[in-house]
Amino acid sequence: MEKIEYVGTVFVLDHKYPEPLVDHSLKKLQQLGIKKDDIKVTDAPDNPKVGSVVVEIFPYHLDISRVRTIRNDSFISGTLMTLELSTDAEGNYID
Repeated sequence: MEKIEYVGTVFVLDHKYPEPLVDHSLKKLQQLGIKKDDIKVTDAPDNPKVGSVVVEIFPYHLDISRVRTIRNDSFISGTLMTLELSTDAEGNYID
């Protein structure tokens, strides 16, 4: 699995998804080489810098992006990768 290069905080955008989804997403990010202590779960990143990694959680995938530009307290990012999240027949997340 590919490793993600980053510096500083990795922002994980959580829109109030169930805890099993968030936990599995964090596990997958750690498998990509992101340290648990560097991850900040939030609904909106506070003061992201150009080059920061932002991860948006969706029920069946993660969108992993890097901030390219900041304008008027908003950021524009480019997608680095989309990581599919798999479930078993009962809907439990699996590796």
